[in-house]
Amino acid sequence: MSNKDQKIKKAIQYYQGNYQNLHKEFLNFLKIPSVSTAEDHQDDIQKAADFLVKKLSILGFDKAAQHPTPKHPIVYGEYIVDSNMPTVLIYGHYDVQPPDPLNDWHTPPFEPAERGEYLFARGASDMKGQIWATISALEAIITAGQPGMNIKLLFEGEEEIGSPSLDAFLESHKALLQSDFVLNPDAGMIAPDKPTIVYGLRGLAYFELRIFGPKADLHSGIFGGVVANPANVLCKLIAGMHDENGKVTLPGFYDYVRDLTENEREELSRIGLDDNFYKEMSGVSALHGELGYTPVERACARPTLDVNGFYAGYIEKGAKTIIPAFATAKISTRLVPNQDPILVHEGMKSYLEANVPDTVTWELEYMSGAPAYINAEETPGLELFIEALKETWHMQPLMKREGGSIPVATSMKEILGVDSIITGFGLPGDQIHSPNERLHLPTHRKGVEALIRFFA
Repeated sequence: MSNKDQKIKKAIQYYQGNYQNLHKEFLNFLKIPSVSTAEDHQDDIQKAADFLVKKLSILGFDKAAQHPTPKHPIVYGEYIVDSNMPTVLIYGHYDVQPPDPLNDWHTPPFEPAERGEYLFARGASDMKGQIWATISALEAIITAGQPGMNIKLLFEGEEEIGSPSLDAFLESHKALLQSDFVLNPDAGMIAPDKPTIVYGLRGLAYFELRIFGPKADLHSGIFGGVVANPANVLCKLIAGMHDENGKVTLPGFYDYVRDLTENEREELSRIGLDDNFYKEMSGVSALHGELGYTPVERACARPTLDVNGFYAGYIEKGAKTIIPAFATAKISTRLVPNQDPILVHEGMKSYLEANVPDTVTWELEYMSGAPAYINAEETPGLELFIEALKETWHMQPLMKREGGSIPVATSMKEILGVDSIITGFGLPGDQIHSPNERLHLPTHRKGVEALIRFFA
């Protein structure tokens, strides 16, 4: 048995023998309601950061400390084995989503509860569970010997509010964060028996569109048929943003879209996310989308436009016969590689300039945007990580493009010049951001073993 194999065996034995202690610590981490968007949880954010710094210090990480930002602290620590070895920068976030609506939880969101193979708590999967898998693996491999690479850890407390402080921190700490690649476990697996690596992410351009009509709400019996209704106008504008084949009609929207290669289409077909999967997960009776693409291709690798919120007129119970003074819609576009959020913004403005009637006025607010991300073909560390997953699950990992956005991957690439291995051990049914968030513990434990093999 090689020294590496002996180290891996010893580390896995350590993890299995100390699982209960590590699990108890994990439960204490989950009990901290580190909700980043709520002012009344500021002390809890601080407690979560303190918890991580203390744990890293115990494990022997140098420079384990909090770095203040205009909002929530960033936790950093490093374990340098040899300056000649490759260095991995591991990203995570210790903040969580608000638990509302509380009445829908079967057990309190910050009182972790185990039922069967699942652990229920806010943050159990997204992403305290992924942080803890990383820390558990590092504790095991450090105890068994030395990691086979230098380790740098960066845990932020603002991911769930858009990471407003992260880019500035990356810019001002380039030397500290210098590394060969990033490991970002803020994604997940397709199923417990299907280890997954995400090699591409969609970007985002997010807007709020406001249509203004009369100076105040009007009686629809007196003014109906005379004054344009902003809600009617907004609905027609939104309806016109897609054609009959499901394509987005904004000018220039597809000009720079990177098409899927045949190899990519073949790899995505291996994943097995067919019509039935999406119907079962969403609860709909039939699917919808761009003609000429499979469901998984539409969900992961084609650009989209969706209304995320709509407000107009009287929305309480009962009737109120008015023509509303204004109507508002929140609209997101998910973007693929080579699309530019700024150009999409220009296309949205062009569409509105051509289609908004002169009976109303309008405003368009560009709220946020980030380009899509796709890995370099030869990302450092990727083959090692693939091998670690294969040795753990005894199958070739699936390579997937993700429909969502992880803007930190783009920031790491643009600011630090390093690509990310995006993975994780959560599952599609973990109900992240929803009541009764959960973590599948057997998959979590296998994830720790895969990370041990990788760090070795």
